[in-house]
Amino acid sequence: MSRRCELTGVGPMVGHNVSHSNIKTKRRFLPALSPATLQSDALGQSYRLRITNAALRTLDFRGGLDAFLLKASDEELSPKAQKIKRQLKAKLAEQPAA
Repeated sequence: MSRRCELTGVGPMVGHNVSHSNIKTKRRFLPALSPATLQSDALGQSYRLRITNAALRTLDFRGGLDAFLLKASDEELSPKAQKIKRQLKAKLAEQPAA
């Protein structure tokens, strides 16, 4: 399982551990991923995604999963999130006609 946020695309970064004597050794900074169950208002379903804690705060700020997905670019979304976004766009496209 990859350590990548399914909504923002944030992944591991690399850097250095720096000792007191200034010796640098490689290390990885892993994102703070947590499983979250997110509710889609338009689709009336809940989805289980692995997202970062920062993405969870961004979801609250933007007004939920639907608003976040409509604004997000497809490059940073996981295939699972892209599928939810396609379902959401299809649902919103048929809604004014009905």
